[in-house]
This record gives sequence, C-alpha cells and structure tokens, in this order.
Amino acid sequence: MLNLLLETSMQDYSLWIVFFVITIVMIWLLFLQRHQRKQLKGELTELAKIQKRNVEYEFVIKAMRVSVWHVDTKTHTISYEQDFRDKSINWNQAPEGSAYADAAQLIDPRDSERVYAALDDICSGRTSDYHEIYRVSTPYSVRPFYWEESYATVAERDVDGKPTIIVGTSMRIDERKAMEEALVSARNKAEESDRLKSAFIANMSHEIRTPLNAIVGFTSILPDITDDTERKGLLDLVHENTQKLLRIIDDIVSISKVEAGQEELVMTAFELNTMLSDLMARYYADLHPGVEMTTAFASDMENVTTDHNRLIEIMKHLLSNAMKFTAQGTITVGYNKPEAGRIRIWVRDTGKGIAKEHQERVFERFFKVDEFIPGAGLGLSVCRTLAQSLGGLVGVESKLGEGSCFWVEIPIQ
Repeated sequence: MLNLLLETSMQDYSLWIVFFVITIVMIWLLFLQRHQRKQLKGELTELAKIQKRNVEYEFVIKAMRVSVWHVDTKTHTISYEQDFRDKSINWNQAPEGSAYADAAQLIDPRDSERVYAALDDICSGRTSDYHEIYRVSTPYSVRPFYWEESYATVAERDVDGKPTIIVGTSMRIDERKAMEEALVSARNKAEESDRLKSAFIANMSHEIRTPLNAIVGFTSILPDITDDTERKGLLDLVHENTQKLLRIIDDIVSISKVEAGQEELVMTAFELNTMLSDLMARYYADLHPGVEMTTAFASDMENVTTDHNRLIEIMKHLLSNAMKFTAQGTITVGYNKPEAGRIRIWVRDTGKGIAKEHQERVFERFFKVDEFIPGAGLGLSVCRTLAQSLGGLVGVESKLGEGSCFWVEIPIQ
C-alpha cells in the first residue's frame, strides 16, 4: 500500500514538473513572439521612414533639377543614379558607364584640365571633397557651351581607407551665370557712368571757365578804357565769348533733355530744300574769305515729315563744323533721293580732313582733333544724340588733307 502511494505521488510530481516546464516554455514563446512583433513593427516603421525619405529625396533633387552620379574608383567609370537636369536645349553628357576621363573631355577646354584634376584628386584620396563650376561644350548647338556646377564626396572606403565609391551631384546653372553676368555688366556700367560723370564735370568746368574768364576779365577793365575803338573791340570780345558760353550751355541742355526723355518728338511736314536754304543763309556772313557755299539737292522739291527742330539743330552743328575747318574751297550742302523711307542729308567740305583713326571718335563728347580750334567738342556728340532720337544715325567720310563729308540719315514719313 505504501509503495502504491509513493508511486502515485511520484507520478503527480512528474506531472507538475511537466506542467511547469510547459508553462515556462509558453511564457518564453509569448515573450519571444511579443519581442519579435515589436522588432518587426520597428523595422516596418523604419522601412516606412526610409521610403518616405526616398520620396522626399527624389522630390528634392527633382525640384532642384539635379543629377546624382557615382564613380567607381576601381574601374574609373561613372554611372548616373537619377538625372533631372534640363535636357531640352544644348545637352551633352557622357554615356552610362563611361570612364570619367572621357566624361571630362566633354567639358569646355578652358575648364576640362582643372575639373579632371579635381576629380582625380578625390578618387585617389588626395582630397575628401570636390566642388567645381565649369562649362560643358555643345559643339552642334547655337550656344557653344552651358554652365554646370558639381559637388562630390567619398561614399565608401576600403580597409586601407582609400576611396572606392565617390558620390556626386551636378546642376545646370545657366540662369545663375546669366544673372551674375548681368550684375557684373550693371556694375561696370555704373562705374563707367560715374567715370563719365566725373570726366563730364571736369571738362565742362574747363570749357565754361575759358569764355567766362574772358567775359569777367574784359568787363572788369571796360570802365578804365576811354578810347571808343578799343572799347568796341573789348565789347566785341565779350560778345563773342558770351555766344561761346551760350552755345556750350545749349549743347548740354540739348543732350540732357534728349537722354532724359523730357522732349517728345514733334513730327511736322515741311519742304526740305527751303529749310536747308534758309539755314545756309544764316551762315554766309561767317564764311572764311574765299570759301563758297553751294547746294546739291537731289530734287527741286522734297517734302519730308520728321521733327523739324531736331533736324535743324543737327544741320546747324554740321554746317558750323564745316565752316570751322574750311579755310578755302567750298562747302556743299545736299541730300540723296529717299530710299526705303529714309533720307541722307550731308555737308561736304574741302577742309583739313580727319585721319582714319579719329573718324569715329569725333562723335564722342569733348573729343577734339585740333585743340587749337575753338569749341567744346560737343557739337558732333549732340548730332549723334539727336539723330538717334529720330531713329537715325550720323557718320563721316574723310581723307586727311582733302576734306570731309558728314552725313545724317533719318527715317521720313
């Protein structure tokens, strides 16, 4: 009986042990399952984050129109992961898997050596980053190149620390370079304008002071002059210098008003022959002795429509200029038959003529071929400004020692 009880007790004990072990195993399995579920949930969360980052990453490089590329330093080849650069115009790129040395050959010769050296430095481990701005050649396009900017860094290294993979980005920067060039151009224009302003003030100070000194000097001694002949001579000199001063101021005002756009064109119809003849009549008395003034009109009557006052102003300067440099011979005023709605009016003289290297410069402000000839050097500059305001242009044909022919060509209605 005792043995039976012991045997029964042993069986019950074994059952309890088995039950305990099973319970422990089940608890451990539940814990393991919960841990794995938590780990899987974390991995799914991280995967979702990675996917989100990939979407954001792609969106960013797409918005920035960037390309992402890799260089394998063992094979020296370049491959493109994603490329959102503008390829519509002037496009040039090395094929996938090309050697980066070949890719560098597509760069403009002015930049290729520098860019290749920088890329080779990072691939060889001599530098840890890369940044270059360069021109990419487009030999079959209207524009010979476009601008690009690239960055790169080391993505992977071997056990010795040498780079194995280089990752980089490239972006077209044509608009930025155009803006930079525009800013540089604007700065240069501002500096040139400031320089011209200073030169203008310096020149005007000199040109105005010369007749003004004469006026002040002669008028200050007039009260002490009792001889009538001498007084008349001084008054004539004062009058002459007063007229010079007025002409300088008139020229400055004319240029300033036209360039500031304060004077609008007043288009009127008039007969050209009459206008030129009346203008010439004003200058006959001021011709050098022995100089003859003639006309060479293309027709007996030519009706034109343009700004009458501006054309007269131009012709006054051209006539005055011809008289100043013609001591003998003739001064001829004429015009050619209108062509394609434009007419060329000219003044030809047999004066000193102008050397070829000075023929364009005579239209610059304050430029004088002969410093000993009276004048501020503004007349021909005024002519050019007025002609351009009429939609025309001025020019000169001249041979040194044989005379000159100054002309103005303007549209007529």
